[in-house]
Amino acid sequence: MKGRRLARLLFIGCMLVCIISLQGCGSKGNSSVTEIEIVQYKPEASNYFKMVEEEFNKTHDDIHLTINSPNDATAILRTRFIREDYPDIVGIGGDIEYSYYVDAQILEDISGYEGLNNIKQVYRDIDESLELVPTEGTFAIPYMANAAGILYNRDLFEENGWKIPNNWNEFITLCKDIKAKGILPFYFGFKDTWSCLAPWNAIAVGLTEPDTVKKVNRGETNFTTEYAEVAKKYLSLLEYGPESPFAYSYNDACTAFARGESAMYPIGSYAVPQILSVNPDLNIDSFVMPASDSSDGNTLNSGIDLQFCVTEACENKEAAYEVLNFLFEDENIQQYADAQNAIPCKEGDFKLASMLDGMTEYIEAGKMADFHDHYYPGEMSVDALLQTFLIDQDVNGFLETFDKNWQRYNRDIIRKVQEYEQNNNE
Repeated sequence: MKGRRLARLLFIGCMLVCIISLQGCGSKGNSSVTEIEIVQYKPEASNYFKMVEEEFNKTHDDIHLTINSPNDATAILRTRFIREDYPDIVGIGGDIEYSYYVDAQILEDISGYEGLNNIKQVYRDIDESLELVPTEGTFAIPYMANAAGILYNRDLFEENGWKIPNNWNEFITLCKDIKAKGILPFYFGFKDTWSCLAPWNAIAVGLTEPDTVKKVNRGETNFTTEYAEVAKKYLSLLEYGPESPFAYSYNDACTAFARGESAMYPIGSYAVPQILSVNPDLNIDSFVMPASDSSDGNTLNSGIDLQFCVTEACENKEAAYEVLNFLFEDENIQQYADAQNAIPCKEGDFKLASMLDGMTEYIEAGKMADFHDHYYPGEMSVDALLQTFLIDQDVNGFLETFDKNWQRYNRDIIRKVQEYEQNNNE
């Protein structure tokens, strides 16, 4: 009896092994099929990436693509990197996290990828400038950019004959005219600290050099000097917003602007889908923050919203490049741009959303500079620092704290930058 039971168990075990082996012969487990995994950090674009995954797998028998779009991709990627469990491709923004990945030598040098030749030089330059210290090679392919400045209610402007301002004086005059009509010029959502960064970045790119942060790290200047005018001009905008801007969240501000409760909203193009979800018929356009006192001194605040990097651990670079080729097909790029009101980083005749009409001239001319907060270490919590500044309205105290905190939270990067400068200037 015992022998028969043992024989039956052995038979069942063999059958299970055979079943598992047969399952492994399917398309996904087939040794002739290369698995490529992407982890990308924009969950709001998950439907687009599901479509891309499905279309790619329909048309490729030798590569199986999986795209994951988790809610907290940055934290998940950090955990996976610590465990040395690397995806083949990561989809991330052009910010300090990308800088850390380059510095940690996690990313593959993709200088030989032919698709780079089709990417606008301004965005390739932005990526290069994000390197903590100059690093030989290219480590990302910019996919989509966004832009920040002023969104405005086109119908309200046309009804009242308001003109788009070209310099700071015209901008403040416009705000006064709008307020005199009994209309709120701006809505703010400063209850959410991150939203304090939007006007800050847009003003900063118009009043400072693109390499301001790098100059500070090299010890050539400080933020008290570079950001004084930025801080004062930012503070002056509060007069033209709601009485309690810190009582309203980002969603509150989007909703209020969508309902016509303000003529303008100083935020990025990324806010448009949220606004239109409240009022799909709102006629929105945008213009560059006219922070400069000169009409020809303005710069569009635009940065890389999404880019793709191949990890060094990727075992099949050719398959990864094939996936990138598919992602960068014009049809797919246009679909993403339409869905997210984004700006393609690839050269080509792409149609931009109508709410970017006022910025198109700058986009086409490449007259743009990256978001300053893309260089700020997260531990420094500049968004919270800005919120405190806007509440206290102490310009000198804010600038002193900014410099002090920068030295504290950025000391390792400063040391690395200054060591690089010393070693390469001898």
